[in-house]
Amino acid sequence: MSSSGVPVPPSVTIHIDERAVRVPAGISVAAALIQQDVAAFRVSAGGDTRGPLCGMGTCYECRVTIDGVAHRRACLIPVTEGMQVATGATGIVAGSRP
Repeated sequence: MSSSGVPVPPSVTIHIDERAVRVPAGISVAAALIQQDVAAFRVSAGGDTRGPLCGMGTCYECRVTIDGVAHRRACLIPVTEGMQVATGATGIVAGSRP
């Protein structure tokens, strides 16, 4: 409960590219990454940055490594306490260009 009496939603700590962050419990990994201003989830073989496109697992553009397992679709996986997420595009944030 906040000081104003409004319930505070539960949150979890996840690690994005080795950086610990608190995010709302139950959101997708993609939503957590976007909330943390991660603009690129991976880099294609051609060097282009990639991120979520469809938001429902069809396009595979949101693939990241989760807890050591590569090519997980971030839009389909809910965050869990202590989760380790590696983007493969470390250092690229919203508004920047590689």
